[in-house]
Amino acid sequence: MNASSIVSRVWSFCTTLRDDGVGYGDYLEQLTYLIFLKMADEYGKPPYNRDMGIPARYSWQALKNTKGAALEVLYVEMLRELGKQRGMLGQIFTKAQNKIQDPAKLYRLIDMIDSTGWLVMGADVKGDIYEGLLEKNAEDTKSGAGQYFTPRALIRAMVECVRPQPGKTIADPACGTGGFFLAAYDFLAVQPLDKEQKAFLKHHTFYGNEIVANTRRLCLMNMFLHNIGEMDGDSLISPNDALISPSPVSVDYVLANPPFGKKSAMSFTNEDGEQESDDLTYNRQDFWATTSNKQLNFVQHIRSMLKTTGKAAVVVPDNVLFEGGAGEIIRQKLLDNTRLHTILRLPTGIFYAQGVKANVLFFDNQPASPEPWTKEVWYYDYRTNIHHTLKKKPLRFEDLAEFIQCYNPQNPADRVETWHAENNSEGRWRKYSYEDLIARDKTSLDLFWLKDKSLTDLDNLPEPDELAEAIIENLEAGLNSFRKVLSGLAAK
Repeated sequence: MNASSIVSRVWSFCTTLRDDGVGYGDYLEQLTYLIFLKMADEYGKPPYNRDMGIPARYSWQALKNTKGAALEVLYVEMLRELGKQRGMLGQIFTKAQNKIQDPAKLYRLIDMIDSTGWLVMGADVKGDIYEGLLEKNAEDTKSGAGQYFTPRALIRAMVECVRPQPGKTIADPACGTGGFFLAAYDFLAVQPLDKEQKAFLKHHTFYGNEIVANTRRLCLMNMFLHNIGEMDGDSLISPNDALISPSPVSVDYVLANPPFGKKSAMSFTNEDGEQESDDLTYNRQDFWATTSNKQLNFVQHIRSMLKTTGKAAVVVPDNVLFEGGAGEIIRQKLLDNTRLHTILRLPTGIFYAQGVKANVLFFDNQPASPEPWTKEVWYYDYRTNIHHTLKKKPLRFEDLAEFIQCYNPQNPADRVETWHAENNSEGRWRKYSYEDLIARDKTSLDLFWLKDKSLTDLDNLPEPDELAEAIIENLEAGLNSFRKVLSGLAAK
């Protein structure tokens, strides 16, 4: 049975549970718990014979041998007790709850997972199965799970440009379900590695943060199924807010898509007993500016956690490119203290968080210098006259092939513009000098040069179904923004 057929089989059972109010995300969580226990059981048998630290009364065999109300009681107790364990085991089961109230359906799910030998499958097959389940979960836009799922085509393109090297460390301070780690692992795993490099790739390459317990457990399971880390080892993903303090480690690469949303807020009760909210700021001595803009803080944090020779590729929304105040200070510092060399402008319709206008910043950290490190910034406009939708026309890796070719990752010094000033060509690839950028109002990096044909040429409009889907996505994005405003007003 191949990966796609297993995904279909496992996912089809979710429709049965939906009648009991079990959503996609809850179902995926229960699958994670049970697949983990099944694999631990397989590790405990020959030829592995490993003690995975799971008490016998909470083992896979104990679940298999229990039915009816007793199964539900055992399952609830097991989730609670395993969450108290150390290392990856404890992180997988942190705050775990049973969402399947019908013991008969729980037993059917256990039986279905038991029928598959998970360890005999290759890491690529197991990984494909779990990634397939994560993508199906992300497609359920009502659950909000899509905010933790970056399009895999974009991730792969970013990794192809950065080209991480063996024996180097890679971090993502807001790692979601681990997409960047997996793409980097796949890129490195196909290279000729010696025994020491393979061990480093498995145990010491990746470092991440994810504050949402449910998402963190999905990330850990996703990584483990892709052969990263050990089931009975330490957790590679920290539950701490990465922005609270400087990173405990300096790394060679950061690949990240920090969470969308401009500000974080905390609620408190004032002296009159009324609820108020306050924007959350991070007072860090290593930051260039203090701001409540979460994205600007992530840019500063990512720069701070890089080694002197470190490289970063980070997805940011448009406001990071033009916002004044702290934004202007941070952009100026980024141009001066790092080599900000490339900006990829992305279209709408590629993220599950709808209506998002985003970019990818590529920059290299540098030692202190009295002279600015950035000499020129290369832009690739993959937004103007580009139309994507999640269902009808999703982003594919091939769509970014020209960008990767222009980026020229193996020899970036030989980049050549495809836009030419003399004839104002339609080329999407052009460069701006440091002097051009700092002369702009607020050091804005929000630049376009191509004409939007939809404003002048009705023949170039997208197909009606694509246009309808794009309109729906924009309307839903607007409604979500309106709901956030209302919830903020209610908190006050």
